[in-house]
Amino acid sequence: MRALVTGGGRGIGAGIARALAGDGWEVVVAARSGAQVEAVASEIAGEWKQVDVSDRGSVERMVAEAGELDLLVANAGVSEGHARQASWEMDLGEWWHVYEINVLGVHLCCRAVIPGMLERGRGRIVITGSGAAYLPGGQSTAYAPSKAAVCRYGEMLANELAGRVPVFFFSPGLVRTDLTAGGVPDDAPWTPPELAPELVRRLSTGRYDELAGRYLHAEHDEVDGLLGRIDEIREHDLNAIRLQR
Repeated sequence: MRALVTGGGRGIGAGIARALAGDGWEVVVAARSGAQVEAVASEIAGEWKQVDVSDRGSVERMVAEAGELDLLVANAGVSEGHARQASWEMDLGEWWHVYEINVLGVHLCCRAVIPGMLERGRGRIVITGSGAAYLPGGQSTAYAPSKAAVCRYGEMLANELAGRVPVFFFSPGLVRTDLTAGGVPDDAPWTPPELAPELVRRLSTGRYDELAGRYLHAEHDEVDGLLGRIDEIREHDLNAIRLQR
């Protein structure tokens, strides 16, 4: 079993790489930060690749070098940063860069691995989303909309690949990482960092394929319980981001 984890040099991605390696996976860890992914790969006896997920050529080289993959964890993501700045005053390149990583980057990774998975008749994709995709009250015009887009992307891709390649997307919760450092109060409802890696580890087993295309939360959803209610979930369109009237 061979997995590729993007954004795997630190934080949630590094935790996912460790969890998969602990379950016996051969893990390829990838990110822009070569030194960080090399350190994680060395720790888990895996491999590492330096990649810019927003660059098609870089992604295609990474996937070609990674070999036959049974699992893609499209985890790489960025935000606008924590300095409060009006959207109309923000540098356009910085604003667009969030979409290039969080949306285009996920698509480039998925489109690169899917043909091989289809040819071999096996494979799974897990996409790191965010509760920012739907939670009210935010003021981010880059990060939150990009995560809304990638969650919807994951749902549509799951529909497109139904019965062939299960596609999952999930929220890791509010985890202390470099992405959240300094931008969230210390007394916020932080999520234990081990929950997201554990969810991905379980999704990788194949036992939860019936939940493909459903929004999953690492802290708030008990996946065994959801699987036992799959008929109800389908009938009432639960665990989906929808407008309710």
